[in-house]
Amino acid sequence: MTQMVRVHNFNVSRDGYAAGEGQSLERPFGHADPTAMFSWTGATASCPTRTDPGGSRGLDDYLVRDFHRNVGAEIMGRNKFSPYRGPGEDQDWNGWWGDEPPFHTPVFVMSHHERPPLTLSDTTFVFVDGSPEEVLHLALTAADGKDVRLGGGA
Repeated sequence: MTQMVRVHNFNVSRDGYAAGEGQSLERPFGHADPTAMFSWTGATASCPTRTDPGGSRGLDDYLVRDFHRNVGAEIMGRNKFSPYRGPGEDQDWNGWWGDEPPFHTPVFVMSHHERPPLTLSDTTFVFVDGSPEEVLHLALTAADGKDVRLGGGA
């Protein structure tokens, strides 16, 4: 199978944005309403946070179910990782996902403010101040022949 770089489950509102303005600790998506933006995932049978039986099948379910298939690394922008903008501001911040991030791969966070790598469960966040080409090369190498998923802000 050929190694790919892919955008998978990147959500965009009907108004054309993936996150709103004014991101903060209290509002990770800024003024955007994540409940409205992501309700389609919760309605699928394969939603990982689904607690009741049932759920839809079809294209939406396929996209949710296929989120981890053959992914060996992810690239994301700093805003997906953190609401902090300045150098050193986020050294104690461990991301929005708690102790069990959903990535299960190395994640390369593109940032002009490097910090030491952060490992939580089976996910390691690597903060890189490099060109998109340099970060892509790092991710493709870390993916070891599997695909690289592009996350928000990448």
